[in-house]
Amino acid sequence: MASRSRKQPRRSRSLGRWLAVGAIVLVGVLYARPLRSYVQTKHDLAQRAADVRALKEERRALQHRLAESSTAEALARQARRLGLVRPGERLFIVKGVSAWVHRKARVEGDGR
Repeated sequence: MASRSRKQPRRSRSLGRWLAVGAIVLVGVLYARPLRSYVQTKHDLAQRAADVRALKEERRALQHRLAESSTAEALARQARRLGLVRPGERLFIVKGVSAWVHRKARVEGDGR
């Protein structure tokens, strides 16, 4: 009878160990999805923060460009590009400037 009493505690110990392993596996399975969701959300948040920083920088650059373009000098330059003249000025249109520059560059290149 002494041998039977020894075998039962071994079974109960191994059963207890398997139950502990099973409980740990169950806890791991239950934590897997929330942990994956947390990591994905953290990654998405970092991506959004980077997008916000880039957009703020772009906004700052556009505001700076807008402030520069509304000055009197910038407006005058843009008007000249559009072919507008001030009252009392004459407009002269010179054609073939790009061809002249190209020929001049070629002649200077041959002369050297």
